[in-house]
Amino acid sequence: MSQEGVGIDLETSLGYLLKEASSALRTAMEEVLRPLGMSVTHYSCLELLAQRPGLSNSELARGAFVTRQTMNVLLQALERDGWVTRPAEAPVGKVLPTRLTPSGRRSLEEASAAVRSVEARMLSGLTGAEQAAAFGALKSMIQSLRGGDGGTRVVP
Repeated sequence: MSQEGVGIDLETSLGYLLKEASSALRTAMEEVLRPLGMSVTHYSCLELLAQRPGLSNSELARGAFVTRQTMNVLLQALERDGWVTRPAEAPVGKVLPTRLTPSGRRSLEEASAAVRSVEARMLSGLTGAEQAAAFGALKSMIQSLRGGDGGTRVVP
């Protein structure tokens, strides 16, 4: 229970609820990915590379919500494990484009199936219309926070 005028009421804070949902999702994803030898960050990196081959370390870090240093350590591990490959020298400038190996693709397929099962469980209590509404609302919130509409849109 919140004291009036002090902080925010965590029971009614949408931001807190979103963070709690994010934490629960990450925990559930880690549980299904751990037996596959990867973390959520490993999975995110592989998924990004499957959809956008040749991304740089910086682009991967932004997409996986980690620092460039953390991504560099991760890429070294993924390269050592044979899941990704990077050229010894940058073909242009300083960027070392990263690509999935066949082994990385096989690992990603298994991980993607595990992650889809977590998402299905997360959405199982919602109808199709409720899922679409939640997706739309979250996209709108992201856009508003990133300045897409100046954060001025009034929602009834």
